[in-house]
Amino acid sequence: MASKASRSAKSPFPLADYLKQVLTARVYDVAIESDLAPARNLSRRLHNKVLVKREDQQPVFSFKLRGAYNKMAHLTPEQVKKGVICASAGNHAQGVALSAARMNTRAVIVMPITTPQVKVDAVKALGGEVVLVGDSYSDAYEHAVKLQQKEDLTFIHPFDDPFVIAGQGTIAMEILRQHQGPLDAIFVPIGGGGLISGIAGYVKAVRPEIKVIGVQMTDSDAMARSVAGGQRVALPDVGLFADGTAVKQVGTQTFRMVSEFVDDFICVDTDAVCAAIKDIFIDTRSIVEPSGAMAVAAVKKYAAEHKTKGETYVAILSGANMNFERLRFVAERAEVGEEREALLAVTIPEERGSFRRFCEVIGELPRGPRNVTEFNYRMSATPEHGEAHVFVGLTTSARGESPRIAEAFEHAGFKAIDLTYDELAKEHLRYMVGGRSPLADNERLLRFIFPERPGALVKFLKLMQPSWNISLFHYRHHGADYGQILVGIQAPEHDDKAFKRFLMALDYPWIDETDNPAYRLFLRQPDAA
Repeated sequence: MASKASRSAKSPFPLADYLKQVLTARVYDVAIESDLAPARNLSRRLHNKVLVKREDQQPVFSFKLRGAYNKMAHLTPEQVKKGVICASAGNHAQGVALSAARMNTRAVIVMPITTPQVKVDAVKALGGEVVLVGDSYSDAYEHAVKLQQKEDLTFIHPFDDPFVIAGQGTIAMEILRQHQGPLDAIFVPIGGGGLISGIAGYVKAVRPEIKVIGVQMTDSDAMARSVAGGQRVALPDVGLFADGTAVKQVGTQTFRMVSEFVDDFICVDTDAVCAAIKDIFIDTRSIVEPSGAMAVAAVKKYAAEHKTKGETYVAILSGANMNFERLRFVAERAEVGEEREALLAVTIPEERGSFRRFCEVIGELPRGPRNVTEFNYRMSATPEHGEAHVFVGLTTSARGESPRIAEAFEHAGFKAIDLTYDELAKEHLRYMVGGRSPLADNERLLRFIFPERPGALVKFLKLMQPSWNISLFHYRHHGADYGQILVGIQAPEHDDKAFKRFLMALDYPWIDETDNPAYRLFLRQPDAA
């Protein structure tokens, strides 16, 4: 969390004039007054009242429509006739495209190549002429400025413009009208700063006792760094997970307004945002984009760090233009972000029975019982010291439990490394456990469907003959009531009848994949029996 912003800078225009612009902004020709909804489940968990401002309900699923239309509504007829241009990571682009369609004028939209396809398609559907350039908003902005001069179009800035800022300020006007009781803080995501400038400027004029807290990603914190340093800072790179706030340098006007009116900053990381997306879904049944969930992630962090109770917070859900394909990543990281899952690397003896003993230790962990959320193991291809390494995920009941779980494994005689906060492990290594093993002779590969209930794995292990060995095990919990599990079992051919009896007694659906060409190509030794 950054230090409190300096209040020495001057506002870019008189506050009285700014308030008039907010109160007379032309946003409701195209935008709606979005709901200010209670997040009941999150409120109970945090012991504070959390309200969410549902800007994901706008026609373009983002607040950006407000500022874009307000700016374009103030253009001269000649400017409207020639057309407009903007640079945007996606949401402002849709606002400009929809506004241009309403005004029957041309809109050229320059977007980063990294823009989610759902946003690109939405802009095209609204009639915008899309040009894809660069990896970030700043790259797109530089190209848009050149096109604007070449084609004599009017530039509609996504954040550094008084009319755009005033349009976004109508959100604060709605919040204070919708909730007239005590309000302790409003949490606002920051990219270039237009949204928080509009909200903070209005709130500090009308209800100055309410804190306005800016939220940035840890890898895209240009505004927090700029305010801390007293001048605008240009970041060399920005993270692209929260593409809606991936801005390398904030605006001149927004920097001045944020320096004057914003009380504090909170930075959040990818896992925290993924967890917040899940929290929002639980309370609203809506899926917001990463930038849209940043404010909720910050509310959780603020309440935890300050140990608050009984306070009232508003989080701005700024947008919901999420690529469907990204949901897999979000679901994977949400549990770690909420610290409901611990990830560990555990070393076990490479010998028969060690897998079963390992599972017994899991059942005896403190604050148990714990569900296994992930288990990746392959018989070691290099049996030095007779050890095998297991990547395991376990449910947790409270934050900060993963070090204690690792210690419990150590006390039980298993070496353990806490990987809960290891980005390499979470992003890549968990999918790379495996490969060929020269030790995996007589290996049969089967896919099972296990019921997701306690004891399912223990039943499997107990029914196995002691002379058989598990040479491969891969499982990841995906939220269903059953789990897909891949198992390698070393059982010689003369045990065929016993193996069939084992499968019948187990009574779990299964498929024999021993002759699968992918298995033979990537996992099985070419000369394996």
